[in-house]
Amino acid sequence: MGSDAVTFVGHSTVLIELGGFRVLTDPLLRPRFLHVRRVVHAPAPDLLERVDALLISHLHMDHLDFPSIRRLDRGTPVVVSSGGGRALRRRGFRDITEVDPGEVLPLGGIVVTVTDALHEGRRWPVGPHVEALGYLLHGPRHTVYFAGDTDLYDGMADLAGKVDVALLPISGWGPKVGEGHLDGHSAAEAAALIQPRYVVPIHWGTYLRMGLVGRHPELLSEQPRTLVADAERLAPDVDVRVLRPGERLDLPD
Repeated sequence: MGSDAVTFVGHSTVLIELGGFRVLTDPLLRPRFLHVRRVVHAPAPDLLERVDALLISHLHMDHLDFPSIRRLDRGTPVVVSSGGGRALRRRGFRDITEVDPGEVLPLGGIVVTVTDALHEGRRWPVGPHVEALGYLLHGPRHTVYFAGDTDLYDGMADLAGKVDVALLPISGWGPKVGEGHLDGHSAAEAAALIQPRYVVPIHWGTYLRMGLVGRHPELLSEQPRTLVADAERLAPDVDVRVLRPGERLDLPD
């Protein structure tokens, strides 16, 4: 069956392996988009050798990146928010499931529960109005919560006792993330609500706006440090594992 694991590919892209089933979230794989560039190494090619399913949290360019998904087999099953399937069908994907918060669906060898996310999910400037989502992935041995992009909301407490690993976004590609996002401190508050065994921060340390790397290198490390420090105080029983892009966390049986 193989070990369960999560690999932080970079930004909001995570390879989640549960019971031998491999799920990729929000693929953003290219070295540059618009005025933003990748400041770490490219993803290892073998990460994409077998992707059993694709989860899309919302339609923003850095979460549904068309050049990146072209690298995937068009027969890969894709789960996306209701109203978001058309963009994928136009790019050749054939097995698309559109979902809403609260739905539960079998996906290969796992079960996925669709959760809320407090974030504007449409694709600007003319994309359809769709909700941003999170996903709770139930494997045979472990459960992983992929938050997508979200702000803190009270409903996170409903996940308490149900999550082994919480993948929580903490930053972006500039000095501020703004409304509808978590930062290091609010992610620690989310950890206190959810009480997972592990928190793995995502959506950080991968991309920066051009010109910021030399002038503000702290943007690549500030929010993970804040998360670790605040989680020690707010959620002392939660194990925060800060993975660099490309690093993997194997989950104990």
